[in-house]
Amino acid sequence: MSPVSLVEALRAAGCVFAEEEAELLGGAARDDAHLAELLARRVGGEPLEHVVGWAEFCGLRMEVGEGAFVPRRRTEFLVEEAAALARPGAVVLDLCCGVGALGAAVAARTPGGVELHVADVDPAALAYARRNVAPYGGTVWEGDLYEPLPASLLGRVDVLVVNAPYVPTEEIGLMPPEARDHEPRVSLDGGADGLDIHRRVAAGAPRWLAQGGRLLIETSVRQSPSTEAALAAAGLTTRVATSEEYYATVVVAEA
Repeated sequence: MSPVSLVEALRAAGCVFAEEEAELLGGAARDDAHLAELLARRVGGEPLEHVVGWAEFCGLRMEVGEGAFVPRRRTEFLVEEAAALARPGAVVLDLCCGVGALGAAVAARTPGGVELHVADVDPAALAYARRNVAPYGGTVWEGDLYEPLPASLLGRVDVLVVNAPYVPTEEIGLMPPEARDHEPRVSLDGGADGLDIHRRVAAGAPRWLAQGGRLLIETSVRQSPSTEAALAAAGLTTRVATSEEYYATVVVAEA
């Protein structure tokens, strides 16, 4: 398949960045037959990142694939905020980690490295997380929120990063088809008001954070007062950080 016809097929399917996508598909294909297969998947609506097997995040190539949540560019703001707080040797926990992108990116930005732990309830996502955090010596835990973590982490976490689902259940149908049709519901559904998981994260955080440890959790502008209130109710000192560049909001809480 010629580069021109590949671009034309992607444009016809409504891909806004057809030229860039064509280049990525061509780079991921083993041969023409494989390229045709990848194109068919993309034209059929699969996220580009699932099709090519990776997503760029904070300048790193994170492995992703079918059935996994794709890390969003706006979440790079959370990583920037967390990396500014991490010190060499810090204990970093990426909760609701998905493919482990946040934890890996914070570790990559911390001179001297960190003691990295990542946890998620989704075994499919953790298959990718294991590969993404391996270069940083990360340990992967499978289970619901704090449940799988070892007791040795109690009171030791210096930086806790969280990108938990915060989309209200009734609003999932409004999300782009790439997300609602191809990413796991457990990574999107935040319950009736979108903050069920935020409240659970907040309630459990004080047991795991070190003295002076910070929790950073992504939320929306609309939901940030409620996210902040949940963290304050757990006895944490809070502030809200926003970025116009990333169109992102993060609540930072300190133990």
